[in-house]
Amino acid sequence: MRAHTGEKTFRCRICGKCFRIRKFLTTHMQTHTSEKPFTCQICGKCFRRNNQLTRHRTTHTGAKPLTCGTCGKWFPKHSRLTIHMRTHTGEKPFACETCGKC
Repeated sequence: MRAHTGEKTFRCRICGKCFRIRKFLTTHMQTHTSEKPFTCQICGKCFRRNNQLTRHRTTHTGAKPLTCGTCGKWFPKHSRLTIHMRTHTGEKPFACETCGKC
């Protein structure tokens, strides 16, 4: 529903930027601090987001992540690759209850 109203109820108390989803605000707040809660157990390098750590780990393991055959972008999880593939196929499996658009 917020997509229809444009409502952004979660405001950063530092810079005033607004977000529709609380998690996005939480992630944004880390840009105002030096907080890097995700640490590589191999080399000790720290990251703000878990996906950054996941990507970094491949430098140690040599693991071949899941790669999009169309654009070459890679993903640590098959589910993320599946969602990404929709950008190429145009598939939109979920419709808005209000307007019917995907």
